[in-house]
Parts: sequence; C-alpha cells; structure tokens
Amino acid sequence: MRRYIIKLLARQFWQDAFRSKVMFIASILMLFLLVFSAYSGWENYHDQNFVRDEIQHEVQESWENNPDKHPHRMAHYGSFAFRLKHILSVFDLGMENFVGNAVFLEAHKQNTVNFSEASMSTGLLRFGEVSLAMLLKVIVPLLIFYLGFATIAKERENGTLKLLIGQGITRKEIVFGKWLGLWSLSLIFLSTIFLVLLFFVLIESHDAVNADSIFRYVILLIAYVLFFGILSAITILVSAFSVTAKGALVKLLGIWLLFVIIVPKSLQAMGFYLYPTPSKIEMETAVEHDLMQLGDSHNPDDPHFKALKDSVLLANNVTDIADLPFNYGGFVMSKGEALSANVYLEHQAKLYKVYGKQNNLERYSAFINPYTAIKNLSMAFSGTDFQSFLHFKDKAEAYRFNLAQEMNQLQMDLIPNKGKAGPNAISNDYWKEFPPFEYQFMTVSNVFKNELTSLLALLLWSVWSIFGLLKLSTNLKAI
Repeated sequence: MRRYIIKLLARQFWQDAFRSKVMFIASILMLFLLVFSAYSGWENYHDQNFVRDEIQHEVQESWENNPDKHPHRMAHYGSFAFRLKHILSVFDLGMENFVGNAVFLEAHKQNTVNFSEASMSTGLLRFGEVSLAMLLKVIVPLLIFYLGFATIAKERENGTLKLLIGQGITRKEIVFGKWLGLWSLSLIFLSTIFLVLLFFVLIESHDAVNADSIFRYVILLIAYVLFFGILSAITILVSAFSVTAKGALVKLLGIWLLFVIIVPKSLQAMGFYLYPTPSKIEMETAVEHDLMQLGDSHNPDDPHFKALKDSVLLANNVTDIADLPFNYGGFVMSKGEALSANVYLEHQAKLYKVYGKQNNLERYSAFINPYTAIKNLSMAFSGTDFQSFLHFKDKAEAYRFNLAQEMNQLQMDLIPNKGKAGPNAISNDYWKEFPPFEYQFMTVSNVFKNELTSLLALLLWSVWSIFGLLKLSTNLKAI
C-alpha cells in the first residue's frame, strides 16, 4: 500500500464532503448544539455542586453547634450526605438525573438516596437531555453514516471505481483511503467537543481532582476515537457491499436505529422482565421482617437482648448492669446497630445482584453493538454510571455506621449506668471531633475493573473493523 495514495484519496473525500451543503448545515447545527450543551452542562454542574457543597457545610455546622446532650440523642439527630457531581458529568449526564443526590444518615436505619432531578421534573426528562456525549454517541454517528454511505457504492454506479483501479490504484488503497477520509472527518467533531471539555477540566482548582479527571479524559478520548473508527469502517463496508448508494443509506439508517434505539431499549425491557426487582414497599417490608426476627435493642424484655444481658453480666462477674464498667445501654445500641446494618446490607446485596444481572444483559451486548460499549465507558469514566452511584451510597452508609457507633462508644465510656451518679449529657466538643462527610470518587482502576467487558468489546470491534476492511480489499467489485 502506498501511503501517499491513501492520503490523496482521503484528501479527495474531504474536498467532496466540504463541497456538500449537508456538511455546511451539519457543522452549523453541531456548533449550535455544542454551545448549548456545553453551557447547560457547565451551569448544571457548577450550580448543583455549589448548592450541595454549601448545604453539606451547613449540615456539619448544625451538627457541631448542637448543645451538650446524650450521645444516643445525637445518633438519632443524624446527618446528611450529599453526592457531588464529577467534572466530567459536564460531558456525559448518564444516570445523573435519575438517581438521588442526598441521603439522611441516622442510627438503626438506612434511608434511600433522594432528591433526584427526575423525581422533581416532568416525564419529558425521560426523552433525555442534550449533552456533549449525546452529540458524539447519537448525532455524529448519524452524520458519519450519511457522509459515507455513497463512498464506494456511488463511485461503482458512476464507473469511477473502475477508472481508479484501471489507473493502477489498488483496491486496498481505495478502501483504506476512503476509510481514513471518513474517519478523519469525524474526528473534527470529536476534537472540537473534547477541546471544550478539556477547558472545563483544566479550570478545576484542585490538583488531585485534575489528575483523576485528566486521566479519565484521556481514556474517554481514546475510546471515542476507536468508536468513530469502527463506525467509519462499518460505513465503508456497507457501502461496498450495497448495489446502490440508496440501498446503502437505508441499511446504515437501519443499523443506526438498531444500535442506538432498538437493541438498548429492548434489552433493558428484557432485563427487567427476566430479573424483576422488588418494589420499595416490598423491600422495606422484607427488611423490617428480618429486623423483627433479630429483636428490638430498645426493648429490655426482648428475648435476644435479654440473653445478651445475661451473658454480659456473667462475663463481667456482676449481677446488675449498674455494676458494669461501661454503660450497658451504649453497649446494647452498638450490638443492635451492627445487627441491623448487616440485615440492610444483606438485602442490598441481593438487590444489587439483581441489578447486576439486568445490566449485564445489556453489557454483554457490546460484543454485537459497539454503541453499548461506548455508552457504558462514557458514563463510567464520567462518573455518572450506576456503579458510581452505588459507590457513593456505600461510602455514605459507612459514614452513617461509624457515626452511630462513635456515639454508642461515647455513651459506653462517658455516661454512667442507670442508678449511678454522673452526667446524662456530654460536652458538644465531642460533636466537633467527628469528621464531616467527604466523598471521594471511585478510583480509575476500579472503573477499569467495572468496565472490562466494554473495553474488551470496543477493542474487539476495532480488530474486526480492520479485518473487515482487509477482507473487503480482496473482494471489492469494481462493477
């Protein structure tokens, strides 16, 4: 293969594309959508994070400004955890608007994450919002198919393809020249959007956030470059094996509908049908049933905790809880908290397993649909996928459990047992010693582990695309 011939054919493709009014109109439309999605994405990110961060500070101040009181009352007073948005959520909204962003943290209970955008919006949100990633995942693939459907099919119809081969240009040079032209043309849209995104990433003030964000940014850029290369190869292949240019266009539009709409939506519905999830009421009822089976730590006559009291008295060689070297009430609350937390975690693990089966049904379809692979990678590295939400939820639960157990420990250490002289409240200085909730985003290595299937699928599609182009180079028909 002669490289200069391939570059010449690619340059010719560019010239033909820019002579077309379609390219001009598409560029104007993309510019308008780019400005709108970038502005709305940045405003949403900045405003939401500012509000959530401010409220998180207010929550911490409210916690620290509580007066002297009993530690168990503070455990029930609780706190809030707010989920901050990753800077790359400017690029891909993902599930951002459909999952909650705040959770109330209190003793003995795990609350759901609430206040999602979808819960406070109309049903129109289900149609999606314009984002930078949506332009690259939905609009640009359609443009690639439209700009490239006639690449080979029309030249065969016009007899141009036969003339090129007659002039000594090999089939391989024609195929890869056309592919390079279409792929490099699509990278104009890609580079424009990623330059805007890079600006947003760089204006972040925190060095640690920048390092993580830039790494994620690079991975996203590489993934989309490969994705556009795959789509360009599919376009060339369909055009080459179609009898007419019109037939190629119809086939490519059908492929776009399958990739972007039909297959993802069908698999989502199938996943819910095959692996149904319990409703919120069913979940809460099941948890409450198991908690009742364990016993009530607030009830002194509960059989389980009565047996616990007898064992504690025996272990400490005393006959009355007033003689224990620690506050028995705090001890019981600590044990009850650990038991109830385990019940919640067991039910959540079962629910997450069902969610995992639902998601895997679509995730594995990435081997037959490259759109699924790029969609999952785009959301994951933007910090807007379901796993990122679960990561926040797990961190919030760990904070809640530590808070409750810290209050229980303070009660054990500083509050005397009933019948003994001593204070029934402790200084509010102890509230100030407990650290505020600070959420750290999932590490990039964990994101890689979660999206290994999507990464492999995208790489395999890249290999298949090159193989398909090489195969076409030997079987391309001139007439």
